[in-house]
Amino acid sequence: MNLIAKLPAITATIYRNTYHGGKGLRAVDVNKDWAANFCHMLGFDDPNDHEGGNVSAHTSHLVGSALSDPYLCIGAAINGLAGPLHARANQEIGDNYTEEQLKDFIWKTLKSGKVVPGYGHAVLRKTDPRYTCLREFAQKHMPNDPLLKLVADVYKVVPPILTELGKVKNPWPNADAHNGVLLQHFGLTELDYYTVFIGISRSLGVLAQMVWSRALGLPIERPKSISTDMLMKQYAK
Repeated sequence: MNLIAKLPAITATIYRNTYHGGKGLRAVDVNKDWAANFCHMLGFDDPNDHEGGNVSAHTSHLVGSALSDPYLCIGAAINGLAGPLHARANQEIGDNYTEEQLKDFIWKTLKSGKVVPGYGHAVLRKTDPRYTCLREFAQKHMPNDPLLKLVADVYKVVPPILTELGKVKNPWPNADAHNGVLLQHFGLTELDYYTVFIGISRSLGVLAQMVWSRALGLPIERPKSISTDMLMKQYAK
């Protein structure tokens, strides 16, 4: 509970120190809620539970199952978020292109063995409903933003290409295909901070689940071990 309470002030201070020379630091406003205070301390004043099935949330469960300190658990979880297949996907944005250039770029990306950031999901088999909500919000509040056009064009181009590739179970976008554009529009343009930004919001869910894990006395997590002999028997078939 202490960690949840401290995170907005800690991460907002990091933001102001890193990108604004330590200027404009603000105190907690007791009349604002948790999220509003975070935005206020970042310097933005405009009005404005996660399950355990992804890398960062599962990492916090895994480290926490050893009864490690919650501060260590959230640190491990954010390290998981920093990968380009996870939350860092929302940093991969750009503009100035034609649709054919966009298609060529997508094919070159896939043929080089890389993935398209923000597309595909381990659980979902359709467009992420979070993506849909972000899209509707953007169309209402920032319809002329040039990056919004990019997001729309990528949405039109990428799913057919991934379907044609034949290896992707879910060719549709997840939330990371859209949320970076909103952050850019509202002034949070420092891409390296995006992982921190998503990490603090995720902390509410993963730390609440840690309370339940310890209250229920859940056991330590251990990976399944596979021996060389087992592998040889498996592939000998």
